Amino acid sequence: MEIVTLGKDLGGCVLKASGILRHGGVIIFPTDTLYGLGADALSDEAVAKIYGVKGRNEGKPMHAIFANLEMAAEYAEINDAAIKLAKKFLPGALTLVLKKKKGVDTGIVKGIDTIGMRIPDNDFCLDLAKTFGKPYTATSANKAGSPPQLSSKKVLEQLGRNAEQVDLVVDDGLLPMRLPTTVVNVVSDYPVILREGAIPPREILG
Repeated sequence: MEIVTLGKDLGGCVLKASGILRHGGVIIFPTDTLYGLGADALSDEAVAKIYGVKGRNEGKPMHAIFANLEMAAEYAEINDAAIKLAKKFLPGALTLVLKKKKGVDTGIVKGIDTIGMRIPDNDFCLDLAKTFGKPYTATSANKAGSPPQLSSKKVLEQLGRNAEQVDLVVDDGLLPMRLPTTVVNVVSDYPVILREGAIPPREILG
């Protein structure tokens, strides 16, 4: 495992993280909410590693980070409801659950009909998505059933021996306490809130 400090070397950290993702590896990285666990979201093998690190039931869906709505449209059906919410809140603390496109059947969408989209308000996350050129996983970097930690050091301590499966840690110090993303299903034209979070329901449904 390698640990790099984000600091002023955003470009260097992005290139290193992108290389890890391209080789099927796992990273811990900062987002606009919490530290996340990242791997190629469309690789069965890489996604299996993420479930292993978290000790999480593989039947539980996982979301992915995209560079922008145009990238998401390569993998998901973007309807009017999704466009409206994306224009209002993204980049930001919102996850949209969309209908996946035909032929997108691997990684986090294997065996399900939807794909969860994140476009974080975080330069590292967005630059990594652009450089990697594909979606990567956006699940929080915590052990399943345990609360998320706000520093990469605490994340690694909580993961214990499972952390040995992580290839790279991008450390951005102690993150501020924030609410998780609001998760909204927009498969139909009417948004359905699946999890309340940073964006209040009244703003989503208003």
